[in-house]
Amino acid sequence: MRGKKFPNHHGIQVMRMQQVTTASMVAAATIWGVHFWPTSPGLAVVGSFACLFAYSGVLAVEFFVLALVNRSDPVPGASRQELVRAWWAETCVAAKVFCWRQPFKANEVFDQLDGSHLMGQRGVVFIHGLICNRGFWTPWLKHLRNKGVHQGSHAFTAISLEPVFASIDDYVEQIERAVQDVTKASGLPPLLVCHSMGGLAARAWLNRQTDASRVHHVVTIGTPHHGTWLARFAHGPSGRQMRQCSDWLQQLNGIEVNKTEGLFTCWYSNCDNIVFPASTALMPGAHKRFVTGAAHLQLAFVPEVMQTTLDMIRKNPNADAMRSEM
Repeated sequence: MRGKKFPNHHGIQVMRMQQVTTASMVAAATIWGVHFWPTSPGLAVVGSFACLFAYSGVLAVEFFVLALVNRSDPVPGASRQELVRAWWAETCVAAKVFCWRQPFKANEVFDQLDGSHLMGQRGVVFIHGLICNRGFWTPWLKHLRNKGVHQGSHAFTAISLEPVFASIDDYVEQIERAVQDVTKASGLPPLLVCHSMGGLAARAWLNRQTDASRVHHVVTIGTPHHGTWLARFAHGPSGRQMRQCSDWLQQLNGIEVNKTEGLFTCWYSNCDNIVFPASTALMPGAHKRFVTGAAHLQLAFVPEVMQTTLDMIRKNPNADAMRSEM
């Protein structure tokens, strides 16, 4: 059955990478604990936790830097309390995403593309960010499958962008296939929901279209539309493209003049530890939706973000966004 397979890559590269990383962390924590427990139980516990949560220290550095960089940004700055809460929330969400959903449960929810009941109901294409796969969207997919007003009545597909560190332009073909699949299943242009780099991939796809009406609306969540300060340390093709004022971004923005007016909604936060300064997550002419105190991964799972975005498959996104900005 078509609903029991994936029209795009399965996210195997990221799955394998993060399975190895997670297993290595658990192995290191176990070896440390077993070795030191007989002589120093306290050191055994502290060391084991350090093996499992060393990434949280890296996140702390990111939040410290974003607080400094955002001082010169027009978006309202975050308080220390907000930064600390966002750091802890991102520590928890990162563990769920990178150590469970993506490496072990990426294909838990099948794409929904079969059935006459899908026809005439708006569908959704989900596009993740860098070093992610379709497992990132599992809570969204479960919501659409089980908890919507019309349970299971909307077509959807979640892409796994591969190769992982390729140029963003290389993902255009996968997005094209996904849009075709959902449009065929529903009979309507789909809603595109994108996190982080996924928003740039959607824009790269859209810029190759002669008819922007092929898509109902594009929602970006923490997307570096104008690059991000952090990308100066990235050296892969996609990382270099996401540097502030990169040639690729300048060309993308130049091509889009007057083409995307009102077509995008941009969610952004003053505690985004990957995309900062915060205003770099905004596009000219887009509907702006600000969430205070949410970190980069966390932002995609804020209930307001999820519900408001999914409501767009049953409503006029432009009218809703205009009301929210008044």
